[in-house]
Amino acid sequence: MQDKGYIQIYTGDGKGKTTCAVGLAVRAAGNGYKVNFVQFMKSWQTGELKILENIPGVSIYRFATPKDFTWNLTEEEKEELIKNIEKGFENVKNLIMSNSCDMLIIDELVGVLSQGYLDEAKVIEVLQSKPEHMEIILTGRNASAQLIEVADLVTEMKEVKHYYSKGVVARKGIEF
Repeated sequence: MQDKGYIQIYTGDGKGKTTCAVGLAVRAAGNGYKVNFVQFMKSWQTGELKILENIPGVSIYRFATPKDFTWNLTEEEKEELIKNIEKGFENVKNLIMSNSCDMLIIDELVGVLSQGYLDEAKVIEVLQSKPEHMEIILTGRNASAQLIEVADLVTEMKEVKHYYSKGVVARKGIEF
């Protein structure tokens, strides 16, 4: 356990935000830290979650969403999505308040905030109440200036070139 934990953000339009967070989870668990990995906005099975489930000290919490892009959802599906997100954030608050881990990874929280699904001021208030030693990792596109201000480390993944633009779909073992 670290004496001082920080808030890190991995954002941007480039590939690798979740992958970076998974790497941090593996590194922390390998050093005997307790890691909680909370994931929003993703409901499909991924290789990284399969392996994380087998690492001692890592707990995974997923708040599944409909299996389509948010812009394709019906109003009813959006309401379900928002309920799942709110439930997930209650879980995040409980994990922080209970001081239940050394590292808390909140995958896709930045995207949830940028789409207006949670009140950013309330989220920032919860983040700032974290225990001194807890490291918090946030991922997702479009981090706001306010969220960046709260963070201690911000890395922006920038897409320079991606084969997706040539019609290559997400590949098992590489993108999921």
